[in-house]
Amino acid sequence: MKAYSLLDLAPITEGSTARQALLNSRDLAQHAQQQGYKRFWMAEHHNSSGIASAATAVALGFVAAGTSSIRIGAAGVMLPNHSPLVIAEQFGTLASLYPDRVDLGLGRAPGTDGKTMLALRRDNLDAAERFPQDVQELRNYFDQGHDGVKAVPGHGLRVPLWILGSSLFGAQLAAYLGLPYLFASHFAPDHLHTALKVYREQYQPSPGHPQPYAGAAVNVFAADTDAEGRRLMSSMQQQFIALRKGEPGPLKPPVSHEHEIGSVVELAQVNHALRESAVGSPASVKAWLQEFLAKTQVDELILTSHVYDHEARIKSFAIAAQALNP
Repeated sequence: MKAYSLLDLAPITEGSTARQALLNSRDLAQHAQQQGYKRFWMAEHHNSSGIASAATAVALGFVAAGTSSIRIGAAGVMLPNHSPLVIAEQFGTLASLYPDRVDLGLGRAPGTDGKTMLALRRDNLDAAERFPQDVQELRNYFDQGHDGVKAVPGHGLRVPLWILGSSLFGAQLAAYLGLPYLFASHFAPDHLHTALKVYREQYQPSPGHPQPYAGAAVNVFAADTDAEGRRLMSSMQQQFIALRKGEPGPLKPPVSHEHEIGSVVELAQVNHALRESAVGSPASVKAWLQEFLAKTQVDELILTSHVYDHEARIKSFAIAAQALNP
């Protein structure tokens, strides 16, 4: 049995609030812990009225306080938005409060638009280019410190680092540094197989990581029937189309007909981006997940389910867990 984890963006649904989204996240984590999920990941996004996980470390602390054993992690923190020392202190604090439960995934993308990126970190003109150096600096803070500076909390805690990516750059960097690698195939699937191949072939062993460890994220929209699974997916399709139009907003209720989602061209684009999705009945979802694992041979599967109704989202993850752990 492969390890399986859950990625949650704390979706703010139409007519609801960020507070309710975060309460839902903790409730979801409690169910995930019971269902055998290994980790509960949350992701950093900014200037989005449909996502409540911008302050990722704070949100993860809230989730950790409501659970007892499931690992919590960022998938990820967009490091160009931050000083490595600040991130070391934040996740060092989490690791001090919740020992042996914290993972830190790092991404190079801003997770927002250019104007918001400037508001986050005003000296960010070359921040993306400094990403490899910033990763190493952060790694040093969790070890013996960097340039005479110690992260407190964080110093000596060796919080596990992961590299996230949707291109060959992240795969090459993770391989060079000898770190676990997570591919964002749930929204950017085009380079999935090439990136996994590059990562495995170029991997350089490091202390604590003698072998490559690769994960991939996929969407799951599981329900009693195939038709209901496709209906659940329509909320995510609507949000993706709105995002591409530059009109991000709360997660909308599902619809029953494709013409309610978008135009033919928009549907083709969004279905391409979301093609790594397990959709439908328990049998359909199980077959799809088994095929994906056979094709990719990933060590860990990360499941995300951007579903409007909270109870339907819990059920979607429960069906996926049953498929992966019969």
